[in-house]
Amino acid sequence: MPTAYDTIGINYANLRQPDPRIEAANGAALGDAVTVLNVGAGTGSYEPADRTVTALEPSIEMIRQRPAGAAPVIRGLAEDLPFADNAFDAVMAVLTVHHWSDQPKGLAELRRVARGPVVILTFDPAHRGFWLTDYLPELISIDATQMPPMSAYAAALGPVRITPVPIPHDCADGFLAAYWHRPAAYLDHRIRAAISCFWAIEDVEAKLERLARDLETGAWEAKYGDLLGRASCDLGYRLVVGRG
Repeated sequence: MPTAYDTIGINYANLRQPDPRIEAANGAALGDAVTVLNVGAGTGSYEPADRTVTALEPSIEMIRQRPAGAAPVIRGLAEDLPFADNAFDAVMAVLTVHHWSDQPKGLAELRRVARGPVVILTFDPAHRGFWLTDYLPELISIDATQMPPMSAYAAALGPVRITPVPIPHDCADGFLAAYWHRPAAYLDHRIRAAISCFWAIEDVEAKLERLARDLETGAWEAKYGDLLGRASCDLGYRLVVGRG
């Protein structure tokens, strides 16, 4: 089952480290679950060390980057989980739903195998306000195409609790909006290579030339400099928790 991440996931183990504040929110949402399935597990970020975790990941490249001592991993797809009904106390899925080919089926599968909470970190495609979209408006259409609307979660999981996940200014993870406080990071090809949406934008380096100029001339700070005084920012990331 070759996946896009067999190509674009080369540096994930280095650039996609778990942020402890996001990790704490995810852990709290898992409640007292002992057995946890991590779907779209990648290199193992956010897998709780104090629980019995089973990881499921389709990309062989991501599996290769899982560190020694990481949770046991099965290669597979969210849409066809190889587990019995109610097999786990809880299921988690971190920034992965937008990569699934059949999102309603995948969400239904998460609900099927979880006795208790289904915890999903995702992005609300209706959110606006991230300054990077001024330079790359394609990001909005990419999210609209890939990200399910927030209403899709209740439709698949039943009643859900949805809470904002503010992104800290020094976020340790390297997902798209993690560098909102460090704009020059988006000019670094190595950083962009670990963010999947950049692979979907043609001529991205040319389109970021205006950002480079604005940073050099001070135009970016003149327009967005108030952000530099913030400790965190709501950029549309949401923690969705469906109860069993």
